[in-house]
Amino acid sequence: MNTYLVPTTEEFGIKYKNITIIYAESEKEAYEKALVQRGLSACHIQNYDTKPYETFYEKINISDKFFPISRKNAILKETFKKEGKEYVELINLYDYMYWGDYNAQIQLLANKAIKESWSFEDKNDNAILKNYLSNTFCQLQREHKVVETGEYCLFNTGLFTNRYIPIYAYGELNKKYSTDSSVQKWYFKGFKDEYELTSIDVGVDFPERADYFQDTTLLVFDWHCKVHPNYNHILDDINTYNRLPNCIKNSDRQLELLKGFIDTAIQKVTANYKLAIPHYYQNRIQLMIPLCFTKEDKPDVALVLDKRKGNHYQAKTCLTMEMAYMDARLIAKPESNWLCADNITEEVTEQTEE
Repeated sequence: MNTYLVPTTEEFGIKYKNITIIYAESEKEAYEKALVQRGLSACHIQNYDTKPYETFYEKINISDKFFPISRKNAILKETFKKEGKEYVELINLYDYMYWGDYNAQIQLLANKAIKESWSFEDKNDNAILKNYLSNTFCQLQREHKVVETGEYCLFNTGLFTNRYIPIYAYGELNKKYSTDSSVQKWYFKGFKDEYELTSIDVGVDFPERADYFQDTTLLVFDWHCKVHPNYNHILDDINTYNRLPNCIKNSDRQLELLKGFIDTAIQKVTANYKLAIPHYYQNRIQLMIPLCFTKEDKPDVALVLDKRKGNHYQAKTCLTMEMAYMDARLIAKPESNWLCADNITEEVTEQTEE
């Protein structure tokens, strides 16, 4: 059971000023429950297709089920504290630091790092690198690995130069911040290696890279574990269903076809565990395997396998190939012939992961 923070308006309002706490298995279910619980029309509940809800992939016992957005952080901090946990208010990378020409800065990082494809087949926008850096920064905040002093800030990008020297993002205090708190506190000064940082007298211990896993066994498919697909979610959840190819969506026998393709994919990964690629999804390590509907050697979507207690996997969702690559790249560059950025054509529609 997940915890969704669903933005809602007041009874006759038009702005989403409040939060409704909903426990559900998907954003679609959360949206439908919010309509019933609040007793409001659809225009007063933010649709999950417009913007994904803030989600915790567990049931968080929040005492206040309806409150102003302005109280969100205070309520969550208190709730997590009672459970012996920590709530970290995440800051968007772009809001954290003034970047100037962000696209140009990202291209400089791409040039400095070990060469790899940072855009999908039909683009040259560094979308993969932008997603990687943004999500890496969020993870570093959770792990308290962003260094701040009175003069500068510093974090490890997790990338390396072609000499395998770590690359850091370095910023200095924004001079405008002392008189205008609405601007970013930090001013980006460059992506630098350790030699370059010591040359400008950065004297702190260099922060570590993001750590997405502690249990390395989760990175490898365990063929002893049975896979239990959730066909209802795959076919009924609108986001997941829309990722499926037309040969499934246009069929009168959707369930039978889907079962056949998933069974084949499970047989393949059982025979060759290396087909399964780890990725970071829903705040934990999961595996993905290719589902090939239209061509034997060209996956259409990736089936997500989530290892649960009792030595079994749950498979409840599918990701587009670009979503799969983005998630996998957070851990490491995928070294697989079925998940390669150069062979993926980026979808133009916005995707929500469920």
